[in-house]
Amino acid sequence: MSVFEAIVLGITQGLTEFLPISSTAHLRIVPAFAGWEDPGAAFTAIVQLGTMLAVLLYFRGDLLQIARAWLRSLRDRSVRRTLDARLGWYILLGTIPIGIFGLIFKDQIENGARDLYLISIALIVFGLVLLAAEEVGTKDRPIEDLNRSDGIFIGLWQALALIPGVSRSGSTISAGLFRGLDRPSAARYSFLLSVPAVVLSGLFELKSVIDGSEHTDVGAGSLIIATAFAFVVGYWSIAFLLRWVGHHSMIVFVVYRVALGLLVLVLTASGVIH
Repeated sequence: MSVFEAIVLGITQGLTEFLPISSTAHLRIVPAFAGWEDPGAAFTAIVQLGTMLAVLLYFRGDLLQIARAWLRSLRDRSVRRTLDARLGWYILLGTIPIGIFGLIFKDQIENGARDLYLISIALIVFGLVLLAAEEVGTKDRPIEDLNRSDGIFIGLWQALALIPGVSRSGSTISAGLFRGLDRPSAARYSFLLSVPAVVLSGLFELKSVIDGSEHTDVGAGSLIIATAFAFVVGYWSIAFLLRWVGHHSMIVFVVYRVALGLLVLVLTASGVIH
């Protein structure tokens, strides 16, 4: 992978990780459009560490409060009723499904699931799901109203993001909207929920590449460059989406997903990309 490719894919990861349009799909589609090799699932998981670093930095205050409250709740049951402690427990509960399914379907995710037909269909279908969530959701519940059922429900939807094209943020924001959360609360919880799953996935893939159990043709230099650009652009993307959802609907992302999905479907079927 050239330095230019690493920069482009790092920017792509940073732009699309937090917007509900699927970063995994774009890291497969952009190389296909450009005539480059598919960087692979291991590259995708490792570069996501850059955007997760952006989340850790952006929400460092929130995450520190949640971690402290959760640890106190282990000793003091009364603390469990506080918002920060509850968020800690819900994030743990919501991470279990994606961890289980990620291990069970690891081979399919890294190989067959990167098929462009599957990605294009997932972009379209879950774009329409996001539209339904936008239209059906009451959007009148703040994050303070989050409960255990919400945490489990949104966590199950996060597991759907193992399918490239679904979008982790898209699935969890949709789930939050279906549960009646307002857009800023759904987006904020989506970002917080992503931390354990993506960090663990990235570290797992990084360890596998280092010890040789997982193969990637991408050199260490390209991985570092792509991850660095993903971090910088990802930090900006978080701030952008949080501002956007406060005053706009998700319709623009629905239109983009459906249009891109149809384009990829047509170009793949006609043999223009493969």
